[in-house]
Amino acid sequence: MARRISPVRASRLVALLLHLQSRGSATAPELAERLGVSVRTIYRDIDALQAAGAPLWTETGPNGGVRLVDGWRTDLDGLTSEEAAALFLGAPGVADDLGLGPVLAAAQVKMLAALSPEAAVRASDARARFLLDAPAWFRRDDPTPLLGALAVAVWSDRRVDLRYAAGERILERRVDPMGLVLKAGVWYLVARHRGAMRTYRVSRIRGLTRRDEPAARPADFDLARTWAELSAEFDRSILHDVVRLRVNERGARRLPTAVPTAATRAALAEAGPPDGDGWRVVVLPVESEAIAHSQLFGLGADVEVVAPESLRRSLAAGAAEVVARYATG
Repeated sequence: MARRISPVRASRLVALLLHLQSRGSATAPELAERLGVSVRTIYRDIDALQAAGAPLWTETGPNGGVRLVDGWRTDLDGLTSEEAAALFLGAPGVADDLGLGPVLAAAQVKMLAALSPEAAVRASDARARFLLDAPAWFRRDDPTPLLGALAVAVWSDRRVDLRYAAGERILERRVDPMGLVLKAGVWYLVARHRGAMRTYRVSRIRGLTRRDEPAARPADFDLARTWAELSAEFDRSILHDVVRLRVNERGARRLPTAVPTAATRAALAEAGPPDGDGWRVVVLPVESEAIAHSQLFGLGADVEVVAPESLRRSLAAGAAEVVARYATG
């Protein structure tokens, strides 16, 4: 009975052939590095291809390597659906986190082999010149041991039971997983619970059971649009207070960095024209006075709080402390 080849290995064998087809020859270590496997695995793959009738051989010596018969080409082309998806996950570690590392390596080899020599060089140059590094600076690792299992549930459209840490409580949730989002180095699950879309921080998921029944996925579901809507809803939900400000031109430029919410951008867009001194009045939604104090204090003289009076006093007191600190000695 013929031995069944796994889809991952079959994809790797095709990628190996296409790489040799585009290069003519390569050493086993080069192939191993390109495909993300060991040299021993490459030799096993070569044996399998030779046994299947592929016209390749190995040569020893300084100029040796694995070679294809000159002029031979395979009719195999195209990418699998998994490989096509993996090509869009260019950030370091992202494909590995989702269990697609070997698939990505095979897809990249296939893509380069299918391109013209000039286009292949251009693609390699792009990879050497551009890098997507998703995690934010100064952020500790967000442990996500269940990310791979979640990715399988998302790919297979299977309902899951979650145990989710919300503060000191553990919530039990049966959800339909819709997608996974990487935001500033933090993974979030977008899932439907009791008919409503919700987000769950993956590092807070304490347990996961994949169920047999399929997830109820709306035909018109769009992950990017849904994530934007949920993010805007979250921004609005935490903004409980309102601050009235005066900002000059530089303060208006710096305010979205100090208070990075969609509400800040909307408040600036809705602000009236500057007065004769170049100052505009901005009505800004904030989380709380305490948080607004920490956010606005760094803007210094480029912003003036008009109301509430309590925030004016706390900022004035903080500024006085700074002046007193630097006036001594």
